[in-house]
Amino acid sequence: MDLGLVVSTLGRTEPLERLLRSLAGQVRSGDRLVIVSQDRLGDVEALATRFRGDRFAIDVTASERGASRGRNAGVAALPPGDRLLLFPNDTTWFPDGSLDAIRAAGPAIEAGALTVVDDHGPKFTLPSPGAPLDRWNVWSVIEMGLVMRRSLFDELGGFDPELGTGAPTPWQAGEATDLLLRMLRRRPDLARSFAWLPSDVTVGGVADPAGLSTAERRRKLRAYGRGLGRLVMRHRYPWWWRFAFLFGGLAFGLRHRATNTPADGWWVFLGRAEGMVGRTIGGPTEAVSR
Repeated sequence: MDLGLVVSTLGRTEPLERLLRSLAGQVRSGDRLVIVSQDRLGDVEALATRFRGDRFAIDVTASERGASRGRNAGVAALPPGDRLLLFPNDTTWFPDGSLDAIRAAGPAIEAGALTVVDDHGPKFTLPSPGAPLDRWNVWSVIEMGLVMRRSLFDELGGFDPELGTGAPTPWQAGEATDLLLRMLRRRPDLARSFAWLPSDVTVGGVADPAGLSTAERRRKLRAYGRGLGRLVMRHRYPWWWRFAFLFGGLAFGLRHRATNTPADGWWVFLGRAEGMVGRTIGGPTEAVSR
């Protein structure tokens, strides 16, 4: 099945070039890449021109800031017709053979997920192939690991532009989780057919706190926590689960010692609390840029 890859970028051409290099030897003539530039459009267009060819169809467009807005705009810019969508970040890349593995599974996929790895290993361990998608394991799917047919994406209305990195709201995470929870509500028949791809089919990424100062890392953790906190209220998770989710944030730094400190859990807890009550503490917030 033809692939549609949609990447939203703030114009970071160095990591974007790594993504394009990883794709150059794997794309086929029917595949399409759309790069949605939300800054430095000229630089992004110049980079795309270097990689365009008979087998590498690249379109560049622009949108307002926000990863969800960019991805929605990128899907809208694809040529008519159904295809299998992927949503890499500009800091991710595809190991050799990964697109063929995804493409081979494509005819049977309405929606699915592949493993995202960084320098520390898998970001999440996915359920075994054949396991139904439900509101408990849906949290293991993140945007760059999401696979979905365009027809289903359009049926669901795409990503909520009020959620996710760079959104114009305090809720800076959770757009893929929200999309799949809406899918479960609208198309419950797809729960059992959800495709958990084998663990050796991966997309590479960078660790969330890579290159950030302590203050930047904690601001990001808090912002992401807000977005996820909104989801547990929006999608009416039971009170016992909300309680466990909220206070479980305090242990985040202990569970992720390779990239965080124990004190980071406080910022995760605070963000989740803000999301659950629907307001921020201490004044206006800034959007997360990555």
